[in-house]
Amino acid sequence: MPRWKYDPNVRRGRHVVHHLHAHLVFVTKYRKAVFTDAVLTTCQQSMESVCEDFGATLSEFNGEADHVHLLVQYPPAVRLSDLVNSLKGVSSRIIRRDHPNQLADLLWGKNLWSPSYFAASAGGAPLDIVKQYISNQQRPS
Repeated sequence: MPRWKYDPNVRRGRHVVHHLHAHLVFVTKYRKAVFTDAVLTTCQQSMESVCEDFGATLSEFNGEADHVHLLVQYPPAVRLSDLVNSLKGVSSRIIRRDHPNQLADLLWGKNLWSPSYFAASAGGAPLDIVKQYISNQQRPS
């Protein structure tokens, strides 16, 4: 009988039990308002795919016209900076490929994202609050 109450959200590996979450915010280059609902949907799908490749889970995603919020559950073997670089790089390529006309007038060059990002650890009871905050972003129509 375990000493703790079973939690299906806690992941177990061969030598580790973990419950790591990061709240990430990516801002568009020059804070340009490039996101519509369709572009955000493409962004979310590409980021879900990247997370899957890293053994991570995109628990929550939303955004506004010039930035996105992510809540990512990731394994301890993953360096958060590597995950962020892939999330930004892959999503930028896919969004530029699938929505070239929407971005052409607002952004030039190959950069969709600002080079910086926000990352905060999140866990326990505050996760519901972070999820609520992300889901309440003013998504453009």
